Amino acid sequence: MLNISENSITEYLDKSKYGTLVKVESKRTSKVLRRLIYMFFGLSILILLLPWTQNIRSYGTVSTLRPNQRPQSLNTVIAGQVEEWYVQEGDYVSKGDTILKIKEVKDAYFDDQLLPRTENQVNLKKESVVAYGDKIKTQEEQMVILAEQRDLKLEQAKIKLQQATLKVQNDSISFTAMQVQAINAERQYRRTDSLYALGLKSLTQVEQKRLKFQESLSKETEANNKWLNSQNELIALQIEISNIKTKFNADYNKLLADKLSTQSLKLDTETSVVKLENQYSNYVYRNGLYYITAPQDGYITRTSSTGIGETLKEGQEILTLMPRNYDLAVEVFVEPIDLPLIKLGEKVRIQFDGWPAIVFSGWPNASHGTYGGKIYAIDQFISANGKYRVLIEPDPDDYPWPEALRYGSGTSTMILLNDVPIWYELWRRINGFPPDYYKGLETETPKKK
Repeated sequence: MLNISENSITEYLDKSKYGTLVKVESKRTSKVLRRLIYMFFGLSILILLLPWTQNIRSYGTVSTLRPNQRPQSLNTVIAGQVEEWYVQEGDYVSKGDTILKIKEVKDAYFDDQLLPRTENQVNLKKESVVAYGDKIKTQEEQMVILAEQRDLKLEQAKIKLQQATLKVQNDSISFTAMQVQAINAERQYRRTDSLYALGLKSLTQVEQKRLKFQESLSKETEANNKWLNSQNELIALQIEISNIKTKFNADYNKLLADKLSTQSLKLDTETSVVKLENQYSNYVYRNGLYYITAPQDGYITRTSSTGIGETLKEGQEILTLMPRNYDLAVEVFVEPIDLPLIKLGEKVRIQFDGWPAIVFSGWPNASHGTYGGKIYAIDQFISANGKYRVLIEPDPDDYPWPEALRYGSGTSTMILLNDVPIWYELWRRINGFPPDYYKGLETETPKKK
């Protein structure tokens, strides 16, 4: 029954008859329980006030800082057939060492005298260029001679033209004089005829004057004809000068056209020479591609083509080469919500696969077996997996990374943020807030050496 009445019956009850009740009432456990509860509560408060290092957990792989230090795929530039291998997987090669020899598979390069014959073609084409050059010089000399002949012919024709001009002037003067004589003879004849009519002159004198007048007319006509002939000769000489210019211009233009045609053939031949020289250089370079050499010092890790006689396509991968010297780094991916909290130079604790470690997430200083690192680079674009890539380099102020560490090993990283109380971390996780949601990190970019 519930003891809810104000009236007690303890004095009427004989407890000696109830042994269990006597034992229960005889124990005093309530004070101990209260003390334990108080101690647990105080310890919980103390634990909640302890510092906790916020961190972002992520998983990644071991990589390198520089692209040329990562595994390199060695490809063949030309198509060929595997003739002989000089290395095997695991071998160390130095830069320039011969790895593989291939032979030709294209019929255009089967000729064993390909280089000498191509070189001979180049030399013949060069001789053709020289011959065309000599021909051009000869044509230029012919043009010079033709120009000199034209100048002499024109000078000769101009002299004749001057002579004809003077002759025309002379004949014009003679014709004018004959006209004056004819006019004077006509006047004397008419005057004598008038005197004859008056009986002052004889008939004989009249006939003499008439005859003299007729002779003057005849001489006037002859002088006019000579003047007209001189003019005709002057015009003929002018036409001759024009014909000389036309003829010599036609011959000169023909030589010029031949010269330009020869120059065009010379340029075409020079173009052919350049093409053949380019082809010859390509053949020489192609012969050097039959021996595939190591681009840098490193180790042969995996061969993609193995068989003797196996045909390789252009650009086909032959093997993978791991460089000898490389600077290790860790490549991890973080969620976009954590990206604003990460900055360059941020401290990181790293656990490598294969190296035992005791890790305390909130107390990295108490962890054992982890190695230090610093954030070296953060991608500016999101990756295909929906996260941002972060590259971590070794921390020079911490223990060096293991020497036996190899490219591609797995890692577990903790990007360290601010120190906060445990109660704040619990409250943040319960509410789903990112680390340091209300306090932004300083965006300080470390100076690069």
